[in-house]
Amino acid sequence: MRILHVADRAPGRGGAYTWMLGILDGLAPHHEQTLVVGELGAAEVASRLPCRVVVRPGLESRTAAPVELDDLAASLAPDVVHLHNPMNPVVLEWAASRPGSLLTVQDHRYFCPTRGKWTLAGEVCRRPMSRELCASCFEDQAYFGEVLGLTERRLAAVRRLPVSVLSRYMREEFVAAGVPAASVHIVPPFVHGLDPDAAADGPPCVLFVGRLAEAKGVREAVKAWRRSGVELPLVLAGTGPLRAELEAEAAEQKGSAALEVLGWVERERLSALYRRARVLVLPSRWQEPFGIVGIEALSFGVPVVAWESGGVGEWHPGPGLVRWGDTSALARALAKAVGKRLLLLPRFDRDEAIGRLTALYARVRA
Repeated sequence: MRILHVADRAPGRGGAYTWMLGILDGLAPHHEQTLVVGELGAAEVASRLPCRVVVRPGLESRTAAPVELDDLAASLAPDVVHLHNPMNPVVLEWAASRPGSLLTVQDHRYFCPTRGKWTLAGEVCRRPMSRELCASCFEDQAYFGEVLGLTERRLAAVRRLPVSVLSRYMREEFVAAGVPAASVHIVPPFVHGLDPDAAADGPPCVLFVGRLAEAKGVREAVKAWRRSGVELPLVLAGTGPLRAELEAEAAEQKGSAALEVLGWVERERLSALYRRARVLVLPSRWQEPFGIVGIEALSFGVPVVAWESGGVGEWHPGPGLVRWGDTSALARALAKAVGKRLLLLPRFDRDEAIGRLTALYARVRA
């Protein structure tokens, strides 16, 4: 089978990119694959990917700028076009107009123009997108109109496509937004690119992995850690708009239970960090499409304390999962979880996911 994968960029960061790499690796022994991206982060990236890579500048645009893909599809004659979370509505419309296309979504910006189903008032949003509802989450109404228009255009294209998501939560959001239920398929992720035999690269710690941004709840992670009384350092692995603030806070700390900001950590080093961790803290404020770092931690036996956010409850084993927004409960759960061992549930298996995806490819080709 010839598969044309389409993504905004490579390499990327976060769960969506990790999932895509796992899929490329899993399919490589059996199928001919080409990945077309708008940006290539470094020249050596292409040599590390298990497929041909084509760069088409402009593909990563989140505006309505036209992107020419017809000539590439004509030359490759793919059996399946697999879109991986593109933000450009023109790309989505192009795929929706041709047979044999599949879209994987791990982002709210297909059905929510704002913060990821989390409002400016600090509440979880459980209602479908509308101009009247979503306007209250924007101070700049001109900007809101622009973003809403892009989101509505993406959603209109998605309603014409088969969609792959990682969780029931995302499936329910799409169905609520008017995408036919029969078109939305769950393909759970799996742990990819980590070394189960890695040795710890430092002393025991409490660990946070993710973007250092309000949506990921990094401030809440720090608050819960301080309240918990756990005398282990809190290690923040990630980067983002709050990094400078957190680094300044870390600079003021001394002692064994100090804050440590590592910045972005490549996957080669992430395994060693999971080996250090005695607990992973995941207080996402936005509604997580899945929360892949959670199953990564569990695969190393590391317990996860988390807020009930989006799809997190679908993989979380139970102990340490607390009510969304409750920092005190998160702190108590953190204190209880340190030193316990939990294991990843067996359903997050690569062969099973690749099998589900291959079956989907067969359906969209039919």
